[in-house]
Amino acid sequence: MNFEDIYKRYYKDVYYFLLSLSSSPELSEELTQETFYKALVNIGRFKGECQIQSWLCQIGKNAYLSWIKKQKHLAGSGLREELSGAEKNGEGREDNPEKLYIRKEETLSLYKVLHLLKEPYKEVFTLRILGELSYREIGEIFGKGEGWARVICHRAKLKIQEMIKEVP
Repeated sequence: MNFEDIYKRYYKDVYYFLLSLSSSPELSEELTQETFYKALVNIGRFKGECQIQSWLCQIGKNAYLSWIKKQKHLAGSGLREELSGAEKNGEGREDNPEKLYIRKEETLSLYKVLHLLKEPYKEVFTLRILGELSYREIGEIFGKGEGWARVICHRAKLKIQEMIKEVP
């Protein structure tokens, strides 16, 4: 399969994966292009040990994480962009400003908890819940098995529940 075929076949998968992480169509488009550029440059490194879709999503995830690290306020700026993106798409709109404020506060609390969550729990949880990847795909990304991904995701959920109880 040549690279053009790979691009045509997996473009939407990578784009929607990045959209689930960023909630920004513009950022997802930019990161998707970056992902395929990096894949093209590094196609010789692909050994076929995982599915090409998983490899591309790993590259995309790394591009997204690099983008986050470049932001001045890691949790704050990402949250503002995601909330403003959701409002533009009609999501999260409430007629009642009080409900909107409460929703933003709840979202902020969740992002604070996710920010404090240690690896690999944060990444596995994000890939499973926001990225909607299967446990098998997550295991492939980490070079582990499906069972490992299930256990880590379950433990991440438990840790998040504990941490949410502690957030004022």
